[in-house]
Amino acid sequence: MHASTPADWHEANRAHWDERVPIHATSDFYDLESFRAGKEALRDFELAEVGDVTGKSLLHLQCHIGVDTLSWARHGAAQVVGLDFSEPAVETARALARELGFGQDRAAFVAADVHDAAEAVPDSSYDIVYTGIGALNWLPDTRRWAETAASLVAPGGFLYLAEFHPITDCLDDSTGTKIEHDYFSRDAWVDETPGTYADFDAPTVHNRSVEWQHPIGEVVSALAAAGLRIEFLHEHDISLFARFSDLERQGDGSYRFPAGRPRIPLMYSIKASRAADS
Repeated sequence: MHASTPADWHEANRAHWDERVPIHATSDFYDLESFRAGKEALRDFELAEVGDVTGKSLLHLQCHIGVDTLSWARHGAAQVVGLDFSEPAVETARALARELGFGQDRAAFVAADVHDAAEAVPDSSYDIVYTGIGALNWLPDTRRWAETAASLVAPGGFLYLAEFHPITDCLDDSTGTKIEHDYFSRDAWVDETPGTYADFDAPTVHNRSVEWQHPIGEVVSALAAAGLRIEFLHEHDISLFARFSDLERQGDGSYRFPAGRPRIPLMYSIKASRAADS
């Protein structure tokens, strides 16, 4: 339900995520066994839009257990750094990096709040700042986030965001066929649903979570105000999990509404660059 922001929102969200780390690490959704064996974890549109990362440094903000972060290392990034506010998530990511043979010089993980990233990560700037896939909804203020993220983009580098489309937050929670919620709401969304997107039936205790929806215009404007140039905004008709019962699983593991039904965007992506020093 929409409500005013509770004072303990940060602590509640961290407890929520801490509890779900071991569930995710053993889930079919993340399928770490296949990932260890070389299975691709990144989405096709991300690989195409980010492009060749060979020899580049990459910072992943709100990295969770590090699967996407380490995928960029596999694709040739010279150094990847993942940051997340959940200590268990960071420990899981570090263990996974060791299993894959990545030393600290190639893949480092830091436990810190995203707003403290500039002080917490090893370097002052990175060629690519990568983020998203269910990250912005956990933050109340996109302007503050954009200022922090943009400050870490090296001259000539860019920020890449892939995120769930905010229109999906307006749809009914069952089939996704009706508009039921306000797209422009600024109130917090306080939820008590047990389980997790990786296992809807998982038994969980820390179920209270606090989220916010951010219209795309707000996100784009925040990045522009932080000094980045918007290269593109793309919308995608796929989702990464069966959020609505009407979604159908595709051969590549993504989810779409059935053929013949009018399409809406389920995800979006943004590339925003910083000018090179003259």
